[in-house]
Amino acid sequence: MAIKAVLFDLDGTLLPMDQEVFVKAYFKGLVTHLAPMGYEPEGLTKAIWGGTDMMIKNTGECRNEKRFWDFFCSLYGEEALNDMPHFEEFYRTGFQSVQSVCGYRKESGELVRFLKERGIRTVLATNPIFPAIATESRMRWAGLSPDDFELYTTYENINYCKPSLEYYKDILNRLNLSAEECIMVGNDVDDDMVARNLGMQVFLLTDDLINYSGADISIFPNGDFKALTEFIEDKTKDKD
Repeated sequence: MAIKAVLFDLDGTLLPMDQEVFVKAYFKGLVTHLAPMGYEPEGLTKAIWGGTDMMIKNTGECRNEKRFWDFFCSLYGEEALNDMPHFEEFYRTGFQSVQSVCGYRKESGELVRFLKERGIRTVLATNPIFPAIATESRMRWAGLSPDDFELYTTYENINYCKPSLEYYKDILNRLNLSAEECIMVGNDVDDDMVARNLGMQVFLLTDDLINYSGADISIFPNGDFKALTEFIEDKTKDKD
């Protein structure tokens, strides 16, 4: 079956990064920004992780954004919603310094735009635990923009997270495509390669590999970004 869409992970895939370094820089900036609002660093960090866990466990009853803020308010009270503008201000300002711990690969943008020129639909299937403002920033760090994707998932627009198969099913429903018409590209064995269970073709990018489960990655097409580009070009070329 012809490939009609390619789904890309962002962090560690289109945007090179060491996830542990990124998370450390992110939290350092966030707790510094919110300290004047009275948030104690350790408590805030635990609250963010707890809210993230609630989003990952979301079974579809509400948007991830609501799941996060319901949990956050269970710790800090409903008045914490008044601080949402301060979080947004962080993503506009302090969050931008986190770019310094990320890499850059011009080939990321080239590959996405190559696919669009071929008429292949592109989706940014990044785990939707961030608001759109933060996801759009990370796109720009990777040399991309929202216009490069038909869809990009954020905590405002979807009710699931990776590695839930419902996350991928939701994307397929929005695209009105079958799994067999899509390729999922990512660097995380557990979060990204699970799409194969729906019938998607997959490619595991090993440049910033995440393999917490210690899986045998030889069962997946895998390699560096050059190998990924060759794989995508072969899978999406016209075959008469």
